Amino acid sequence: MKKFFKRFFIGLGSIVLLIVLIGIAFLNISPQFGGSVTDDQKVAYAQSGHYADDVFLNDEEIVMELNCHSITAMLKETMNPDPNVAPKVNLEVKDINPKSLSALADSTTRITWLGHSSFLIEIDGKKVLMDPVFSQYAAPHPWLGRKRFNSKMPISISDLSAIDAVIISHDHYDHLDYESIKELKDKVDHFFVPLGVSNHLKRWEIDESRISEMDWWQEESYKNLTIVLTPSRHMSGRGLTDQSATLWGSWIIKGSSKNLYFSGDGGYGKHFKEIGNKYGPFDVGLMECGQYNELWRDVHMMPEESVQAAIDLRVALIVPIHWGAFALATHSWTDPIERISAEAKKKDVPLATPQMGESILLNNVSEFPTAKWWLTMGQ
Repeated sequence: MKKFFKRFFIGLGSIVLLIVLIGIAFLNISPQFGGSVTDDQKVAYAQSGHYADDVFLNDEEIVMELNCHSITAMLKETMNPDPNVAPKVNLEVKDINPKSLSALADSTTRITWLGHSSFLIEIDGKKVLMDPVFSQYAAPHPWLGRKRFNSKMPISISDLSAIDAVIISHDHYDHLDYESIKELKDKVDHFFVPLGVSNHLKRWEIDESRISEMDWWQEESYKNLTIVLTPSRHMSGRGLTDQSATLWGSWIIKGSSKNLYFSGDGGYGKHFKEIGNKYGPFDVGLMECGQYNELWRDVHMMPEESVQAAIDLRVALIVPIHWGAFALATHSWTDPIERISAEAKKKDVPLATPQMGESILLNNVSEFPTAKWWLTMGQ
C-alpha cells in the first residue's frame, strides 16, 4: 500500500510539474503574448508623468480590492453567471459587400460596427480599423476564453482592401488580437498605438517605421486626418508579469468636417470633461458599454455612466461598444444595451443601435439605426 501511494504521489507530482513546464513554455514561446518593454523605453516612459516602478498609472486612483470577500464574490459570480450571459443561438450579422468600400464618396463619413469594440471607419477617403478583433476567441488560447457570439464576421480580412490605419486602444486580447494583426499587417499602411504597445507589433514583424507610439494628449497628422490619443481610466497586460506595462487610452479622429471619439475601455472619470472641453464637440462617440461589474467599475463604466461620459464629451450621437460579441463579465448579454438605451432616453441623448455589420452615415446624423434587434435574435 505504501508503494502504491508513493507511486501515486510521484505520478501526480510529475503531471503537475509537466503542466507547469508546458505553461511556462507557452508563456515564453507563444507570439500571442507579444513583446516586452526595454530598459531604454522605461527611462523614456518615466518622463510622461504617469509611469513609475515599471507600470503606467491612471490620473485618478482605481480601487479593485483583492481580499477574501471580493475574491470569493468574483469566483461565485464566475461559476454562476447570469443564465443569459451569452445568446442561446448564433447571432446573425449583416454582410458587408467588399465592393461598397471602394464606392463611398470621400465627402461621406461612414462607421460600421464589426462587433465588440471593432469598427471600420471611412472618413475623408481613408479607411481606419479600430481595435480589429476577427478571431473567435478573445484569449491567448481557445481553452482560456468563451467563444464569440457570432460564428462569422460581417467581412473577412481577406475581403478587405488596403487599410490606411489601424488604431489600438490597449493590449488586452479583446482589443489587440495577434491572429487578426498577423493577417492584416500587409494590408495596413500605418499603426497607431499607446506607449509600449509597439513592442507587440514589432515582435509580430511589423516594421517600426509603420508604427506611431503615442502618449496621452499627443497629436499626429496622418493623410490630412488629425489623430489624438487621450486618457482613459483602465489597465493593460497580456501575460502574468506585464500588468500595466503598456499604456491604454481613448482616441480622437478628426477629419475635414467630422470629429469622432472612441472610448476604448475604462471607468468613468474627470477625463471625459477634459477631453470634451479641449476637443469637443464630437459628431459621434463610440462609447464602452459592457463587461462591467461593481467589483471593477473603476476600470469599466456602467451603462448609465457611459451616457454621462458622452454628455461630458459633448457627443451628438452615442454608439454603444464593448458588448454583443464576447462574454467577459457575468451580466446577461443584453443588459448593456437595455440599460444604456433606457438612460439615453431618460437623458435625451441620441443613441444608435446598429447590428453587427450595420453602418451609420454621419453626413445624415438624423438617420441612424434604432431597431431593438437583440429582442428577437439569439433566443
